[in-house]
Amino acid sequence: MRRRSGEPIYSTAITAGRTVFGVFRLRPAVTGLSNLPDAGGAVLAITHFGYADFALVEWMTWRKNRRHIRFMAKKGAFDKPVVGWLLRGMRHINVDMTAGAQAYADAVRALNSGELVGVFPEGGVNASFTVRDLKTGAARMAQEARVPIVPIAVWGGHRLLTKNHKPSLREAYRTPVAFAVGTPVHVGAEDDPQQVTHRLHGVLQELVDGLQARYPEPGAGRWWQPAHLGGTAPTPAEAAATEAERQRRKAAARAAATPTA
Repeated sequence: MRRRSGEPIYSTAITAGRTVFGVFRLRPAVTGLSNLPDAGGAVLAITHFGYADFALVEWMTWRKNRRHIRFMAKKGAFDKPVVGWLLRGMRHINVDMTAGAQAYADAVRALNSGELVGVFPEGGVNASFTVRDLKTGAARMAQEARVPIVPIAVWGGHRLLTKNHKPSLREAYRTPVAFAVGTPVHVGAEDDPQQVTHRLHGVLQELVDGLQARYPEPGAGRWWQPAHLGGTAPTPAEAAATEAERQRRKAAARAAATPTA
């Protein structure tokens, strides 16, 4: 089993996360845990419904085999003084959207050295709580590094902290958080990354469907349940429209803040 030593920042972060999750008395349930590799490189392709997904998956992985995950995180997070220091200390991978090739190369290098690299192939947090179209990066880097993709679905973590919903300590207390680790997806040298990505999407959605069907609390009429299951979350189309408008406003704000000659 591969164990990490000499990473005090990562170890401290894990201890802090375990403490927080313990205070909230989260109720984890995991299926497919044996699909998490104890050694060697792998791309962990994770659903993204809440902002705590990365910490929850690291918590689950640490409980299984004490391995550390190198998550790919946006440059904006690295630019923040304290958060950036933590991310660099935990050897996460800086994704600068204006220089994506560097992040891709860093991820492949980490995979080749036997690391677990965590990616959210949907991009940002998905407010519809369904799996939207995936980017092909996970398939391409797995293909280049000759490592498997391990699909991971998380359900319930979005009830702690997510987009468009104010977090509630009372609501988060004793929240069931379910994980499903799917059978590794192997990418051959001649495989089409787009087709692999399409297959990965189907696997992730199937894992999510299973978690939702087995979830111990009813979600009808609840904000955290997707619309197609009777919840009040926005439909995929509504969530996409809201996100497009949010991105438009951010772009306009950046343009307004850019000095002109």
